Amino acid sequence: MGFYFDHNAATPVSAEALAAFTAAARDVFGNPSSIHSPGQAARQTVESARRDVAALLGATPKEIVFTSGGTEADNLALFGIDARHVIVSAVEHPAVLAAARELERRGVAVSIAPVTPEGLIDLDALRTLVTPETGLISVMHANNETGAIQPLAAIAEIARDAGALLHSDGVQAAGRMPVDVRALGVDLYTISGHKLGAPKGIGALYIRDGVKLRGQIFGGRHERERRAGTENVPGIAALAAAAR
Repeated sequence: MGFYFDHNAATPVSAEALAAFTAAARDVFGNPSSIHSPGQAARQTVESARRDVAALLGATPKEIVFTSGGTEADNLALFGIDARHVIVSAVEHPAVLAAARELERRGVAVSIAPVTPEGLIDLDALRTLVTPETGLISVMHANNETGAIQPLAAIAEIARDAGALLHSDGVQAAGRMPVDVRALGVDLYTISGHKLGAPKGIGALYIRDGVKLRGQIFGGRHERERRAGTENVPGIAALAAAAR
């Protein structure tokens, strides 16, 4: 019998999430945007799931946008905010670092905040990087390699003082430790289903009520016009089961 220790890369699908996925794939086949009964059953599944995911994060349902996973949610956060200057930490996941490099290629100023030998962001160095044009700071909650947990509340205070928004990649934290987006002070927070017992291909982005964010996928008016595309109802149902 083998042993699996790579949960930071992907967790096994939990029995609860698999049951929810299977039931939704079999029985909830309507398009959530349709007005007929099968469509409205799918809509009810999506909105019920939104409440469950919001509860996991201490958010309200309307602050949750479903995505295809953590990478899309990170990209939506970084590209969806109009900012002339963005700061990311040196130890971010490639989903954030590569997005930051693309922002820089498009003309956005990007600064890399260093970390201490313990892998924690250097708060004094972060303060020196902030400028009047800083619109977004992105610092992951828990690191996928070291396990270091960043002082998000302190970082949020620096962001607020600068008039900037704070995004955090919470992929390695949500479902493994208590997460309260209000207490953390974050404006945007990323989660990924396959890190907490749901299947691959589903994730979510918390967007604090009042934050203006431009969608990056164009088409229909899904997810309050922040993420076009018919919702992945089985994946969403499974993410909700994992969140519960």
